[in-house]
Amino acid sequence: MSPNEVIEYNYIHGVERLDKYKPGGYYPIMINDVLHNRYRIVDKLGFGGYSTIWLARDDRLNHYVAIKVNISNPSLPNPQRESNVLRALSGLRLTTAQNAPTTINGHDAIPRILDEFNIEGPNGTHICYTVAPAQGNLQEASFSRLFPIKVARALAAKLASAVSFVHSQGFVHGDIHLRNVLVGLPSTFDELSVDQFKEKFGEPEAESISRMDGKPLPPNVPIKAVVPLYLGKKAQEFTLADANSLILSDFGEAFAPAVEQRLGRDCHTPLSKGAPEALLQPDAPLTYSSDIWSLGNAIWEIVAMRPLFSDCEGQDEIVAEQIDVFGYQNFPLKWRGQWERQDSEKESTDQPLPRRPLRKRDVWSPLEVAFEEDVQVFRKEKEDVVGIFSEEETRAFLDLMRGMMVFQPEKRMTIDEVLKSEWMSKWALPQISAHDVVPTAN
Repeated sequence: MSPNEVIEYNYIHGVERLDKYKPGGYYPIMINDVLHNRYRIVDKLGFGGYSTIWLARDDRLNHYVAIKVNISNPSLPNPQRESNVLRALSGLRLTTAQNAPTTINGHDAIPRILDEFNIEGPNGTHICYTVAPAQGNLQEASFSRLFPIKVARALAAKLASAVSFVHSQGFVHGDIHLRNVLVGLPSTFDELSVDQFKEKFGEPEAESISRMDGKPLPPNVPIKAVVPLYLGKKAQEFTLADANSLILSDFGEAFAPAVEQRLGRDCHTPLSKGAPEALLQPDAPLTYSSDIWSLGNAIWEIVAMRPLFSDCEGQDEIVAEQIDVFGYQNFPLKWRGQWERQDSEKESTDQPLPRRPLRKRDVWSPLEVAFEEDVQVFRKEKEDVVGIFSEEETRAFLDLMRGMMVFQPEKRMTIDEVLKSEWMSKWALPQISAHDVVPTAN
């Protein structure tokens, strides 16, 4: 099969794009396969555009690992970016913890690579690495559900602390959203044998793959597609212990601004989660402040029932929603000309810039109203289970959101200012367990 050959497969809901099983694409994995002579595949944990992630039992050390198997595309600019960043951050943990003033741990929320290896297959050479497995991501846990208020505060504090550690080491994460925020598994998970695991979680959900033209499958594609297994709890079942085990994952978009320039046009954060400058200043370098906007968006989603902006709209509507929520009076003058331009006006860059939608659209509520509608109303319905915000906490929380989600990146709060904010200091950080405090070195 050549890289340019197009084979259409019958659609299977909930799995990766099957047409990407071709040279340069995914590695075809089946349940019970053994990778690197030690990792026996047990189930699938997830997938993305550049990798599939599998739960495996390490036959050598007798514990579970998550294996990320990258696509083999040789044209990727830096296929080992993520593992290099994680190794750099891992190497800095001990010295950072020993020399930092008393603070909340963030370094323990960063995945640690356990093993790294290559595998050869019909689609090329695939870089793989293993980390400790996780319950699942916060997006899955919180779908149409609310975290208890103490847990929501702790999750926000732990996530902000993780971003603080990443920034302090000279890196921008570049892709902060709840699908990339995981929660660790209890230590007792490794005590389950594979048979016990299947008794508890069930057999893998697999469906046979078939071609639309009815011809036999090529060797590039597995015989069956596996739907990812969710190992986690529902939001309302989360505890403070779960929040303390938060993991900030997926560093494939991370970069160090001091040594590498990342332009707005090269930002791959989902539109509704990314900073506005990535769309409105596509030829300008991104900085740490782009993470702050995305972090603010993630914190909102941790406490709310609904996202702040639509997950299924294009760039024009997303920017319009941002203006609705934070006010046109706060929209920078330097962006207004492009935003208000007519269809006939020539684009000032190669990449089309967002413009005010011409069609009739629903106007989104301003921040204060959105908080009442998407946070408080739902929390009041289950106040005895999930809790609500007091007037004082509401004011502090909204002040934090306004400071983190300022349109101009240079005016946004830094991560240190986020952690020192009133809401973090009085409500969020105190929810993190005492064992999560790093003692000051004498």
